[in-house]
Amino acid sequence: MSIERGLFLEILKDAYSAYYTIAPVEEGQEDLPLAFRAEYRSRDEKYFLVKSATIWGNEKIEYTYVFSAPAFSAELADRCAEFALGEMLPKVKPHKEHQYTNCKVILVADSLDEQTIRTVEKKRFSKSYGPLSTHGYSELIVAAVDLEKGKTWTNRAGYDLVKFFGKLFALRNEDTQGNGK
Repeated sequence: MSIERGLFLEILKDAYSAYYTIAPVEEGQEDLPLAFRAEYRSRDEKYFLVKSATIWGNEKIEYTYVFSAPAFSAELADRCAEFALGEMLPKVKPHKEHQYTNCKVILVADSLDEQTIRTVEKKRFSKSYGPLSTHGYSELIVAAVDLEKGKTWTNRAGYDLVKFFGKLFALRNEDTQGNGK
């Protein structure tokens, strides 16, 4: 059930481009296999009669970093996550209408070893802003995708990514098996 990594990255980029803004990769990051960045911003608000009479507002922001390599060592996976956090945290601007700014790290590999999988599953980071998180929070979401096995492993915060990648694998299988036409 192996999928070519380049093709899978194009499928992933296409899936993210529906709701996210895809950002180009700057030169100078040769030591990390960053494939692309994606940014999601959402603002909801309720107002009374006119927009200047806002009752409440809510902002959600997510920065996604997709890394691609034939294989990831535990050290490289950790460095990728730390790089993404280091780049995302200065962008966080907490205020009373800020709900969250999350950092999502996706590692796409042809195959993964057990140590890398354990590193991904144990990776944690969360930060609250303001007293009792009144100005929102940030969380690290990490996923590792093994294209050879067609499986995904995540940390606790990224549990919903298993379903997302499962759907991408299922769509890919339907495309390769044909639909009888």
